[in-house]
Amino acid sequence: MKTSLLTSAIALCVLGTQAYAEATSYPLTLENCGHTITFDSAPDPTVTVGQSTTEILYLLGVGDSIVGTSVWFNPVLDQFKDLNDGIERIADNDPSFESVVNKKPELVTVMFEWHIGPEGYVATREQFHELDIPTYVMPTDCVAKDNTVGIDGTRSELFDTANLYRGIEELAMIYDVQDRGAELVAELKAREEAAIAKATSLNLGDDASAVFWFSSADVESDPYVAGQKGVSAFLMAKLGLTNVVEAEEEWPLVGWETIAQADPTLIVLAEMDRRRFPVDDINVKKGFLNSDPVVSEMTAVREDRVLAIPAHAMEPSVRTIYALEQIVEELSKASN
Repeated sequence: MKTSLLTSAIALCVLGTQAYAEATSYPLTLENCGHTITFDSAPDPTVTVGQSTTEILYLLGVGDSIVGTSVWFNPVLDQFKDLNDGIERIADNDPSFESVVNKKPELVTVMFEWHIGPEGYVATREQFHELDIPTYVMPTDCVAKDNTVGIDGTRSELFDTANLYRGIEELAMIYDVQDRGAELVAELKAREEAAIAKATSLNLGDDASAVFWFSSADVESDPYVAGQKGVSAFLMAKLGLTNVVEAEEEWPLVGWETIAQADPTLIVLAEMDRRRFPVDDINVKKGFLNSDPVVSEMTAVREDRVLAIPAHAMEPSVRTIYALEQIVEELSKASN
C-alpha cells in the first residue's frame, strides 16, 4: 500500500490521540449474532472461515494464532504475504466441517453467517459448540440482516461500517489486544472520513449513477449485481452515486436489458482469484462488456467509465475502506 502524506498525517493523529484500552478480563462473555460465547483466555489456535476475519486478525497482530484459513476472493494484503504463505489454506472456498475441526481450534471466526447458520453450509454453530469450539460471526453479516431471504441475505438497513468497527473491537477484546484494535479502528475511521470528504468535493452531479457487478453463472446469464443496502450500496451512497439496481437483496440477479435501459454512468467490476464461475475472471467480464450488442452501447462502456476493485471490497471488510479511497482517487483523476 502506497504511503501518502494523508496516510502519514492520519497515522500521527491516531497515535497522538490514542487512549490505551484496559486488558481483557477473562472469562470474557460476548453476545454474537444470537449466541453467547465465552472465553477463559485468548484463543490459540484459530481457524478462519472468510478472508475478512483473516486479514483483521493479521492487522491486529495475532496472525500467529491462525492454523488454517478458507474462503478467499483476492490475494492477501501485501504486507502479510509472508505470514499468510506459512499458514495452511484448508480451502479456497468453503471448507468441510472435518477440515476445520481437525485443526483443533479454540475459535472459528466467520465472515458469512450462512457458513455456520441454521442451514450450516460448513456446519451449524451448535455442531461446533457441542465440541466446545466457540464461533464468532462478524456483526457485518447479521446485524440488521436476514440471511434467510435471498441468495446472500437481505439487509433491513444500509450497511454501516460501525458494524465492521464493532467486529474489530470485539476480536481485539477476545485476543486481549484492545490497544491495537483501537488504533486500527481509529485509522480506518479517519481514512473513511477523508475519502468521503474528497468524494463530496468532486461534485459528480445529481445524475451520476452506477452498477456494481460481482459475477455471473456464465456470460449468457443475468449478472449478480449490488442491491440497495449492501456494501456496494454503501460505497455508492458515500460517493454520491445513485444505484440503478432497485432490488433490496444483497446480490440480486438483474437482466442486462434492465441495466442497459438505466444506463449507469459508471460500472464497477469485481476482480478476484476465486473461480466458482467463468465470469469470476475479470477479463471475461470486460470481454462481455465490449462485445455484447446491447451492453457495449451503454454510455459507461463507450466512454470507458469502467473501474475494477477487489471483489473482497464489495463484501464487509477492511478492503471496503480501501476501495472507497481507490474509487475516489480514480474518479478524481477522471474529472481533471
